Amino acid sequence: MAKRYIILDTETTGIGEEDRVIQLGFIVLGEREIEVQNEFFSTSVPISFGAMETHGITPEMLDGKPLCKDSTSYRRLNELNSDENYLIIHNAKFDIDMLQKEGFKTQMRVIDTLRVAKHLLPDEEAHRLQYFRYKMELYKEEQKEADELNIVIKAHDAIGDVLVLKLLLSRLKKLVLEKFPNENPVEKMVDLTLTPIMIKSFNFGKYRGKTLQEVATSDAPYLRWMLTNMENLDEDMRYSINRLLSN
Repeated sequence: MAKRYIILDTETTGIGEEDRVIQLGFIVLGEREIEVQNEFFSTSVPISFGAMETHGITPEMLDGKPLCKDSTSYRRLNELNSDENYLIIHNAKFDIDMLQKEGFKTQMRVIDTLRVAKHLLPDEEAHRLQYFRYKMELYKEEQKEADELNIVIKAHDAIGDVLVLKLLLSRLKKLVLEKFPNENPVEKMVDLTLTPIMIKSFNFGKYRGKTLQEVATSDAPYLRWMLTNMENLDEDMRYSINRLLSN
């Protein structure tokens, strides 16, 4: 069977343990066809006001919609869930964790464009999807792309973000080809997704703006405290601190 590339995004009731998926959008890129899936879901979990502010999905929009696990788009995602396919997401852990609550466990090879961008463009002030939408001027291309795929663009809407992600993926692929000319760019992005990122400086807390090396020299006990007490510490920050302390 030919490989397919599934570019995906979700919208949710919030970001907590109890929150659930209320929109699933993805584009399937095959050898000859492009398929678009976009669907809203009902849920017993109320949408937080913070989430509503971000994605604009209100409870009324979910009236009469199926549960995620009973939907056409979810069934289609399960049909595509095999190890010859690639799942492409920006900040993949969040969406994959959310989909796991619905019973989905990916067998696909994952490309996290957030992690790939952090490897390729470490000095950018941000790596959010909307940041790249403007920094790379993807917004100038998205309407043409949307018209071709019959997609309505809405900021932070799942399928709208998938459209932007499709354009970002093309840019990242070019950067990979430039930086690693002798490697398969898709496989390299899978590899970069799995490769830890060495973080250089703090962007939060009392040492915001300081490099990790500076803090390791002046206040190593604080870094050890972070490792022990910050349960939700970013995996790359944990990796970077461990590397510095071990040296």
